[in-house]
Amino acid sequence: MTTLLGIDLGGTKIAAAFVHGDGRVHLRHTAATPANSGAGAVLDAIVGLAREVLDTEGAETPAGCGIGAAGVIDPKTGSVVSATDSLPGWSGTPLRSELERRLGLPVTAINDVQAHALGEAVRGAGAGHGTVLTIAAGTGIGGALVVDGRLLAGRHGAAGHYGHIASPAAIGRPCPCGGTGHVEAVASGPALHALYAESGGSAADALEVFALAADGDARAVSAVDRAASALGSMIGGLVNEIDPDLVVLGGGLAGSGETWWSAADAAARSEMLPFLRSCAIVPARLALDSAIVGATVAFEQEHPLTRETRL
Repeated sequence: MTTLLGIDLGGTKIAAAFVHGDGRVHLRHTAATPANSGAGAVLDAIVGLAREVLDTEGAETPAGCGIGAAGVIDPKTGSVVSATDSLPGWSGTPLRSELERRLGLPVTAINDVQAHALGEAVRGAGAGHGTVLTIAAGTGIGGALVVDGRLLAGRHGAAGHYGHIASPAAIGRPCPCGGTGHVEAVASGPALHALYAESGGSAADALEVFALAADGDARAVSAVDRAASALGSMIGGLVNEIDPDLVVLGGGLAGSGETWWSAADAAARSEMLPFLRSCAIVPARLALDSAIVGATVAFEQEHPLTRETRL
């Protein structure tokens, strides 16, 4: 059974692990992303973490490596086309070629949220369905569409920037992309935290806002409802456009509790065309491993002989 190395690079954390042919994840290692230290330091951290997995006593040599990384990744070259300020200097990094050179393995590189979506669609909550829309809600809002097991990445690899769809709930609110009025400006974790602070509440972060909402804090409940409803309205609009078999909703906010889920689901169904309201919205299944698994699925699809060797 073929083993692959899977890597998930986000703005705050890097994870690496072996992924076996049946989708099992083994020897998972994590480290903080040195985001503010530049692209060279981030590459060093990725390679260092990968080496921890590869150099584990008794570890087998993987057939290749798949990485899901923050930023827009060129599907042809594996280089970073664009990146936000969460990873200063990351844009322009020749990610695939650098990892191939330093790890001595063939590498497939895609965006981290796209990797999350591919993992969930092929081996997670969307397995067995033809058209799977995945939304990841956390520090940012993103997602991807997978049809018949294949990621629709778009011409430039940038498809899935759903957080930058205009939202009436976000009018005038600044978005991390530099624009204003995008759904990420009201529905992300940092945006939810900001909503609570603007109402006069005090909390360390979005997690504390959720805890306060669970305790009945009216300002916290209002902030959660406003953020989740904005996200749900966007999801409903996407369902109207795409008509997927189901929606997989993941990311850090998806585990925040019933208040958030209920508001998001209700807003989504309110936005959907009546005959589409039966579309299921389900939680992601692979949790922290979704992007790692999805990155290796992308590798298998780019290197089909890898898949054949394990039959």
